[in-house]
Amino acid sequence: MKIHLVPRPLGYLIMLIMVILYLYPLLYLFNVSFKPDVEFIVDPVGIVKQFQPENYVNAWKQGNFSTYIWNSILYTGVAVGASVLISALAAFPVSRSYIKWSNFVYVFFMIAIFLPNNMIPQWNLIHWLGLYNTRIGYILVNTGIGLGFMLMTGYIKAVPRELDEAASIDGCSYSRYVMMIIMPLIKPVLATSAILQAIGVWNNVIGATIYLSDKKLFPIVLGLFKFYGQFSNQWTLLAAALVIVASPMIILYIFLQRYIIEGAMTGAVKS
Repeated sequence: MKIHLVPRPLGYLIMLIMVILYLYPLLYLFNVSFKPDVEFIVDPVGIVKQFQPENYVNAWKQGNFSTYIWNSILYTGVAVGASVLISALAAFPVSRSYIKWSNFVYVFFMIAIFLPNNMIPQWNLIHWLGLYNTRIGYILVNTGIGLGFMLMTGYIKAVPRELDEAASIDGCSYSRYVMMIIMPLIKPVLATSAILQAIGVWNNVIGATIYLSDKKLFPIVLGLFKFYGQFSNQWTLLAAALVIVASPMIILYIFLQRYIIEGAMTGAVKS
């Protein structure tokens, strides 16, 4: 069976087109965010000529983004930390078949990933627990172990079982072995799970709209919608606000991209 490979120049051309399609909206947004209003009205597409970084200062102050950013960092940090930790603690015994019905548990979580979110029962539970419109309630809603559990299970299967036996012979406890040996070995897939979960929590507009009503508890995405309602005709301010909202996740991805790619590839192949 012959495998027809794409010619290298054509492959480079396809990759270049993909890069342009992905980067152009971000670069255009960044360009508009530095324009004065008059320059944007005259030339909305052209490269900025008169830089106006005050757009970021005005957007930050007028949108009260300091409060919203802090809320989002808190929600994302706690939810991601809890999700990654729970996923790792669940994935290790399942990957090693240390519990009964390990394969069933793995398949169960796999199926759960593709099931729709049961919003009404979830809302009723949060309301019944008295956690509606609270930080802890919103954090619990955003804590999940679906995809991270699947990736970690596949990754841990590649870790030799001889390490388990050696640690047991040396008297290493189960919890210490998982936290001190397994966790450092699976850093790439931990980073992958963390960034995927972080993006989901950071951009969870629907969840924030349903479970939060106090403006002091709003995450940055709801703060952005509120900002849009007030300054919908000031495009340069809106562009600056969008850059502010997107920057944390972009920076996080840049710093973790090496681990993310390695973790996703290994976790997917080994599972």
